[in-house]
Amino acid sequence: MKVKVEKNKIVFAIVLATLLIFLISYSVMVMGDDESDNENLEQTLVPELEEEQKEYDSKLDAINDLKEVRETNAPSIYDEKLLDSTGLYNPDLPELEKQRIVDSIYKSNRINYSERTYRNIGTKRVVQKTEQKIDSSEIIAEQKIKAKELGLEHQLFFASDPKRNEISVLGATDDVIYVVVNGDQTVMVNSRLRMRLMQDATINGKRIPKNTDVFGFISFQPNRALIEIENIDHHPTSLKAIDFQDGSEGIYVQNSFRAEATGEVLDDIIQDINVPGVPQVGGVSKVLRRRNRNVKVTVLNNYKLILKSDNRQ
Repeated sequence: MKVKVEKNKIVFAIVLATLLIFLISYSVMVMGDDESDNENLEQTLVPELEEEQKEYDSKLDAINDLKEVRETNAPSIYDEKLLDSTGLYNPDLPELEKQRIVDSIYKSNRINYSERTYRNIGTKRVVQKTEQKIDSSEIIAEQKIKAKELGLEHQLFFASDPKRNEISVLGATDDVIYVVVNGDQTVMVNSRLRMRLMQDATINGKRIPKNTDVFGFISFQPNRALIEIENIDHHPTSLKAIDFQDGSEGIYVQNSFRAEATGEVLDDIIQDINVPGVPQVGGVSKVLRRRNRNVKVTVLNNYKLILKSDNRQ
């Protein structure tokens, strides 16, 4: 009995000692971790360079020494042909892809290859075209109306008498054209006065050079000798001469000519007078006509005139 009791005590003592040793070691470990956490980092360790940077004698050697670093990927353990678009491995992927392609082809022909069934196409609808019956009398009436309208349009077209727009037919003309009398000239009614251009001018879109001869025809009014120009260098036009000095139409004539010029104005009035029993009126008109024919005006050389179009007067 004493031996058993001693054995039990020894076992108990061993177990108790083991527990004490475990507790002491555990407490030491826990306390040691707390102290290491509270320690501050005073100096960071820097790893030492194992190799120094290589130095080159020239830039060409450095460029030649450069090598392209290619990215290297570890080879996949699966065949890339068996990976779908999401990256998952599927050993039946090629077969499914073939089946998908065939299905898309046969689907256009209304056949489901995977289900091996046919679609119900159904019967084709037949659309009946309904023709509208048109009365022939209405067609004939419309044709008659169109024929009458067409005939009326032809009549109006040939009956029209449009006026010719001389402004659109003729080209542009200078607003002001300067001329001078070419030499001393003595003119009468309906005689021509010779002039020349002082500078280049544009007449009805045509360029007329300087010193070109210009001819005007004379008619008289009180104290004025009017000049009309019908063409210049064979180019039709309609111009009137303006006195450069006073800006009025025609050339100024001295007062001694007033009575004779007034007689020309009275010429047309006397022609309309027909008083029975007064034969002397015809004699007076003949005298006036004779005097009008004999009126003469002398225009001096280099007398300046301005030519303007009739529609600007």
